[in-house]
Amino acid sequence: MPRPPIPSIFLAFIHVFFFLVATHAGNLYDYPTASINTTWINSQPQSRDTATFNDGSKLRTILLRGAGGPCFAAGFFCPPPCQDTYLLSIFAVNASLDSELVDSSLSPPPVLWSPNRHHLVTNNATLHFAQDGDLILRDADGSLVWSTNTSNLSVSALTLTYSGNLILLNANNNNSVWSSFDNPTDTLLNGQTLKQGRSLTSNFSATNAARGRFFLSLQTQGLYAFVDSHPPQLYAKLLKFPPLSPSSVYLTFNNGNLEWPGESDSVVSNRNWVVSFIRLEFDGHLRIYGIGVNSIPGVTISRDYSNFLLNYCDYPLVCGQYGICWNGQCSCPVNASNKQDSAFFKPISWGQVNPGCAPVNPISCRFMENHRLLPLGNISYFNYIDEDAAALRGTDEGSCKQACLMNCSCKAALFKYVSNVSVGDCYLPTELFSLKNTSSSANYSSLAYIKVQITPPSPEQNSPPSPESKRVPIAVLTATIGIAVMFISVAAYVVLKRCRSKTYPEMEDGDDQLDQVSAVLTRFSYEELEIVTEGFASQIGQGGFGSVFAGKLGNGDKVAVKKLEAAGQGKKEFMAEVETIGSIHHINLVQLIGFCAEKSHRLLVYEYMPNGSLDRWIFGRDEEDEALDWETRKRIILHIAKGLCYLHEECRHRIAHLDIKPQNILLDNQFNAKLADFGLSKLMDREQSAVMTRMRGTPGYLAPEWLTSIITEKVDVFSFGVVVLEIMCGRKNLDPTRPEEAVHLIALLDRCNKDELLLPEMFHGNCGEDEARMTRLAMWCLQSDSKKRPSMSTVVKVVEGSMDLGADIEFDSLGFYELMLRSTEESASAALLHHEH
Repeated sequence: MPRPPIPSIFLAFIHVFFFLVATHAGNLYDYPTASINTTWINSQPQSRDTATFNDGSKLRTILLRGAGGPCFAAGFFCPPPCQDTYLLSIFAVNASLDSELVDSSLSPPPVLWSPNRHHLVTNNATLHFAQDGDLILRDADGSLVWSTNTSNLSVSALTLTYSGNLILLNANNNNSVWSSFDNPTDTLLNGQTLKQGRSLTSNFSATNAARGRFFLSLQTQGLYAFVDSHPPQLYAKLLKFPPLSPSSVYLTFNNGNLEWPGESDSVVSNRNWVVSFIRLEFDGHLRIYGIGVNSIPGVTISRDYSNFLLNYCDYPLVCGQYGICWNGQCSCPVNASNKQDSAFFKPISWGQVNPGCAPVNPISCRFMENHRLLPLGNISYFNYIDEDAAALRGTDEGSCKQACLMNCSCKAALFKYVSNVSVGDCYLPTELFSLKNTSSSANYSSLAYIKVQITPPSPEQNSPPSPESKRVPIAVLTATIGIAVMFISVAAYVVLKRCRSKTYPEMEDGDDQLDQVSAVLTRFSYEELEIVTEGFASQIGQGGFGSVFAGKLGNGDKVAVKKLEAAGQGKKEFMAEVETIGSIHHINLVQLIGFCAEKSHRLLVYEYMPNGSLDRWIFGRDEEDEALDWETRKRIILHIAKGLCYLHEECRHRIAHLDIKPQNILLDNQFNAKLADFGLSKLMDREQSAVMTRMRGTPGYLAPEWLTSIITEKVDVFSFGVVVLEIMCGRKNLDPTRPEEAVHLIALLDRCNKDELLLPEMFHGNCGEDEARMTRLAMWCLQSDSKKRPSMSTVVKVVEGSMDLGADIEFDSLGFYELMLRSTEESASAALLHHEH
């Protein structure tokens, strides 16, 4: 065989050389790690590499793993159209051999993980890898946006792996303390495992990274897809598992396969990918993507996994809310037999391709007598796959319709039957998504009755003028009407002013203060909040000063709207809450979004907390039905402590909450705890050692110094101790349903302490060393002498394990606790009422 010419050999050598360089470029040129006490600023000079893409999006990298092709990076990403608001995120990029970004003029890289989808940050935001091991994201104004909550866990390094996993490593054994793989958002990367109880949550839209309406939940029965509502509605059973224990349930995306205990599903045929991932999209589809060696920025959709189970019309928002899907087309509900019924719904013409339909008249619970049901034949609903969602089983069509009319939260009566309308299942959704026409080949029949609001005719429409009135001279009639109007106006003004001064003496006070806080909060009109809550249709809670209703803003964000029932009674509480929580922000405080102060209406709009209040999860549950394991309860205790620490020690004013109890502690979808209900809070100057105020709060959580009316923020520490005991024991502090000797939890603990033992039956589950230590912490907080109680910053350190408990704990709560119980509200008010200072 003839020898190849020298130039060919030389070129082959060069090719091999560059191949080896590309193979090892990650080790030579990438920058994937960081040590503690490092800070990155979201600004051009602080970034290792920046890029702007053809859709206007931008990125600034702070870590990069790999080079010479597709690889992973972490940094700040500005979604299109970039308006200088950024996601801290992990994304796939195309890097050259010297780790510079390439192809930045083309399509943007896919964002694969982000912890701040709910709160984008601006230019000059900071990511700080603190000395204590916590990774903290703060906005440019210094407000806390997100943290890993890993302080004092011996964290030594931050690293981005070749698989795209952002990890905090332990200094002692180099094991993972925290990782992005354990906290997924909407995506699973190659090799990433979704564990039982975890979920994937979609983005809100293709350009809005906020949490969307769809989520996947891994349960012991399989992988289920839901659309978020109250309660969530199931639309797909993507995988079904054999009977498994919760500890053995997992789902791994591995080289294009979905793997679960004992089985796997080969979902793709082409696996020549450098980067691959599976993502729950904003439209509810579960899609698999791959990136080849030369494919960035051309990300390839390899398979739409959910399409193998669902048809086009089976997705909950394919035609938006109230829309009807048929043969790929969308329409609004109309009754063919009565053309007048077509005026009840109108198409929405903004926002997305199939935005759906809206009721012309929002459903109002104040006028339930004007509710009607719009009949639609041969209409089915995606939620029929969930038999447990049926409100009534084995019922008839008439009973189904009546049940919806009697329940204001019901948006439709959906009746599914097989052979006759006398026996079937009745679904009463509180939020109605896309419907679909059913064909004659379906193995069941279905009828839909959508609730509409009838506008009653005004009285003047029903009372035509009499012939005699027409004979009155126009001049006389005009003068008479003018005098009458003047007289009525003057009289009404005097009467209303007197009534307002008696009924709402404080209504006009504080408007200037509200104008000041409205710069950072949204000020809603009452009409807007009626639309947001669909006429206050879905009540999700009841507080001391009013009710709480579920709502949804125009951008799709779910909110909780607190409506003060008696404005005269709750005005001070309203002002306290707006002024207090409206000016502060912390990850463990419920975010106040806006308010309404219009005439006699006082409403507050908060972020929505899907798991409700803590009392739902710790009271009235059997041991075998325990929903919160010990690690979750301990994390909730830590979050409560951090929220109180912020109020007491980190704000410009010291803020005493004064009503800490499980009902005022709310849980998000990951069971992170946030303090709520600041209606009784008290602002104190830093130089004040104590403040005099009237007794406020909830019996069972009141510290003994309330009997003197001179209090400090340590009253919150006492209430915190009570809540810790309730979390530990799974019962209320005051429970009259129990035997007399066990009615008072603190009294029971006091007797156990004097006998130097802890009764196992006191606790909801086993009482191990860690649980006993937490009980001692509660006793430290419950000391009668407020000066001997720990500060909340000390409590945080004790819970985290970086500080020991106090040595001398004088737990003598029984005596003063019984004294508090004997003090009635009337006698306390007469003896202890003081003016606010």
